[in-house]
Amino acid sequence: MATPSSDTTNGIVEPSSSGSGQPQPQRPSLDRKIMRIQHDVLRMGALVENSCLLAREALCDRSLEAARKIPIQDKQIDQLYRQIEVDCVNLLNLEAPVTQDLRLVSTFMQMIRDLERIGDYAKSIGNSAIQLFPYPVPDCMDEVQVMLDRCRSMVALCLISLSELDSVAGREIKRKDDAVDDDYARLYQRLVKSPCETGIVEPVILMVLVIRALERIADHATNVGRRVTYVVTGERF
Repeated sequence: MATPSSDTTNGIVEPSSSGSGQPQPQRPSLDRKIMRIQHDVLRMGALVENSCLLAREALCDRSLEAARKIPIQDKQIDQLYRQIEVDCVNLLNLEAPVTQDLRLVSTFMQMIRDLERIGDYAKSIGNSAIQLFPYPVPDCMDEVQVMLDRCRSMVALCLISLSELDSVAGREIKRKDDAVDDDYARLYQRLVKSPCETGIVEPVILMVLVIRALERIADHATNVGRRVTYVVTGERF
């Protein structure tokens, strides 16, 4: 597919003239609105990234305080999600954006769904961490921590790719996702054998839920990277 013609100014893709002869939206006004939405998406992403950090503290450091902060922050994430969604719909309905704007704004709407889901999975990890408190630290916790840190780096990288509209960063996220998939497969096999050795089932189930949540976080971060690549190049990977 041919790469669309575009210019990038302050991280915003500015489309070329559509050549349709139709009246075009006032660019300065439209650009400000698009930039504001982009900034709000990044604000939402920063909250999601912090939720992942809190999930790490809850799980790896056994911090009840961190676990309790996650649901509070998740409400802020949900509130921003709804606000951004309304702002995107209003812009599409009222500004008559051209093709490149449509692609960018519709991509924002898809991105915030991915970010909202990452926040939900971070909350799930926090809940599992609380339920794990009464049990000894699982033998595989160090490996799970590596997987968790890998996922956190993917979330951070997807925000960088969005902030700078960097398709290279978007593709790097996909490579990290492959490593997370390997982590999941290895840890899952190790965990499913644990009940046979210890006879204790609940902490094993909880850890399986944790690594499953991490695998899904990585998938949603990869989606964001894909969407940034599509905005910048017009190509999907």
